Amino acid sequence: MLKNLGPQGIAGLLILLAGVGLIASQNLLIAAGIALVLAGLGIVVKALVSGMLQSFGMF
Repeated sequence: MLKNLGPQGIAGLLILLAGVGLIASQNLLIAAGIALVLAGLGIVVKALVSGMLQSFGMF
């Protein structure tokens, strides 16, 4: 998975984890909610990109 992200994707993932970790150091419940929202957003984006690529016949 990390091979497909590239350097910018890995940096973005690390920044995302650092942000959730920073919030978790203050309030664990809010951090869990934000993590769930980000996971859901990632699933939606993946589905949209996969659907778009399938419509172009690329995937």
